[in-house]
Amino acid sequence: MRTITCMIVDDEPLAVRLLESFVDKTPGLQLLGSYTDSVEAMTALKGGGVDLLFLDIQMPDMNGMELAHMLPPETRVVFTTAFKEYAFESYEVSALDFLLKPIRYNKFIAAVEKARQWYGREPADDATKADTIFIKVDGEYRQVPLSGILYVSGMKDYVMFWLEGEKRPLVTHLTMKAVEEMLPAAQFMRVHRSYVVALNKIRSIDRNDCIYIGDEIIRVTDAYRDAFLQFLSKKTRQ
Repeated sequence: MRTITCMIVDDEPLAVRLLESFVDKTPGLQLLGSYTDSVEAMTALKGGGVDLLFLDIQMPDMNGMELAHMLPPETRVVFTTAFKEYAFESYEVSALDFLLKPIRYNKFIAAVEKARQWYGREPADDATKADTIFIKVDGEYRQVPLSGILYVSGMKDYVMFWLEGEKRPLVTHLTMKAVEEMLPAAQFMRVHRSYVVALNKIRSIDRNDCIYIGDEIIRVTDAYRDAFLQFLSKKTRQ
């Protein structure tokens, strides 16, 4: 599991200590620093190396929203605030999550899992790349190995993860676009508006561009055919 580096910025010392205790008991998180001064924190952040920033919004000198607009591109934000009216504004800086104070540990963990999914989708070397994802099913997060996924099908705002050896899929509230971003492109490909397939699980492909995978037959549609044929050309000598 990839270690996620993080930093805490909040002008309330009690809030900082609470988040520090959460980080301390969460595997896979490494705290690089805590700051009650946003200007001082900005100087530290410019040095890079911070994956995840737990950031308060209402602070003197420089508020959290202003700081978020100046972050290095590799740093993602989880806002921590007592004011829910900032939730909409947080989308302007592509925040991963928005935690409302007083923050509970289960909410904190959910935000961390979003970060794991975000960084798991990015290219990495074999030593660090994610080999699992977390899927929220019935209010709980289930860790699923990428190697066990056959395909993902979508229906409105829900998707179904079909796994090897399981008759029923894992159903979660996601869009197909979010699934594409979550799964590594080297292993999975979208072949239909409602389907993403595991490339190494395809048994065969017929002359009508129908993919046979698990117990399903999935037709590659026009919008995705060129990319799929390009993948096939790299895998054949013809």
